[in-house]
Amino acid sequence: MNNTLNENLESILALEISDERKAVLQPLIEYIKSKREKEQPILLNFICTHNSRRSQFAQIWAQTAADYFQLAAQCYSGGVEVTACNERTVASLERMGFIVSKHGHSNPIYFVLHTEDSRPIIAFSKLYDDVINPHRIFATVMTCSHADENCPFIPGAEVRIPVRYEDPKAFDDTDLEAAMYDKRSRQIASEMFYVFSRV
Repeated sequence: MNNTLNENLESILALEISDERKAVLQPLIEYIKSKREKEQPILLNFICTHNSRRSQFAQIWAQTAADYFQLAAQCYSGGVEVTACNERTVASLERMGFIVSKHGHSNPIYFVLHTEDSRPIIAFSKLYDDVINPHRIFATVMTCSHADENCPFIPGAEVRIPVRYEDPKAFDDTDLEAAMYDKRSRQIASEMFYVFSRV
């Protein structure tokens, strides 16, 4: 990992995770453990309404954590509506130290790398059943209450695991915007690293 990401990761790993949040994360840990013990593919699809903020953070940090711990997991994301990966999300990832390249305009595709030679994590807004995402034998991880409550069935999912996060969108166009996006990114990062450290 590059220096900026390494420095951020040190502070992220030092963040305390409450017992309440550890309980929320435990089903995800158990799912990954079970797949690993059975030597089966570990496929995770993180879902929120627009696939623009929380699910993007979750996919990218989960894939980064899996790669960090050398676990063969494949992490994806999707939504119930297509918009675009929010530019504030992308800016926060860049502040964290990810290498990001943008391709396209209305719904850009971003290639996100945690090292210069890593396989790109592909980020763009898409439906949960987009062709790029798994369609069978995967875990659905619901990252927002709206999608969790309004999308009761995800075809092909083995399990449905709610891991909800507050939406940084509430701080768009305020003085707290960057700080709150970074706070949510760090929270998701710390929890994804905790999850993969436990398997």
